[in-house]
Amino acid sequence: MRQERFKMEREGLVEEGQEVEISERSPSTGRYTYLVEPSVAMSGIYRTNERIKARKGRIARIEHTQKGFYLVVEVEG
Repeated sequence: MRQERFKMEREGLVEEGQEVEISERSPSTGRYTYLVEPSVAMSGIYRTNERIKARKGRIARIEHTQKGFYLVVEVEG
């Protein structure tokens, strides 16, 4: 199990413990970004060897910082 962080613009869209779908965006640059669907939160940029292969995850916690809200999502592998 690994944990990944996603930026969320508004609170209240999801809850801790909720299972979520993750979709992959891949332009031709060999870099990948991920969305918690339906467009709830977005990941940073990942290189090919860092890709998130799981398409489902569970929200471990929601963090509120000065920069906004972040989801910490547990995914397989």
